[in-house]
Amino acid sequence: MAERPAHAVSPGPHSRVVGVQTVLVLVDADNLSVARLRLLVEGLGDTGVNADGASARVVVAGGAEAVASTDWPPGAEVLEARGWQSADVALVEAYERVGDRESPLVIASGDGDFALLASRHSGPVLVVSGSPSSRLRDNATVVDPAMVGVEPIRRWLRAVLD
Repeated sequence: MAERPAHAVSPGPHSRVVGVQTVLVLVDADNLSVARLRLLVEGLGDTGVNADGASARVVVAGGAEAVASTDWPPGAEVLEARGWQSADVALVEAYERVGDRESPLVIASGDGDFALLASRHSGPVLVVSGSPSSRLRDNATVVDPAMVGVEPIRRWLRAVLD
């Protein structure tokens, strides 16, 4: 499958979501650089997507240093995780607890462990990562804000929330 250039970001194959009010944003803070984490937050900020429950639910998991590295949006659920794979497990549990299988999903991680979640999600999926696994690239739109800026994130969110 040929990859689209980042400037041509589209919502993906499951993009026909009507009346969507909430996007779930799962952030694996251990898997992205601080610069990418901050760009993700910036990308969420100017689209009308916020963490106050009106249009986004942001869940962040990772080690203490990683989750403390960024000023998360107000209302973000920040989970300090210890041990191998514990952040991944916390994010999947959050998805199971609050995720709507048809609403837009943002996965901020390149970890291939999230590929099954992305492939089974029936709504549009955006992956924010500098080095996503091939399994994630096969099942989602991928954006690296460190390379292309935050506009592709904003464009994707506007497209799926319109």
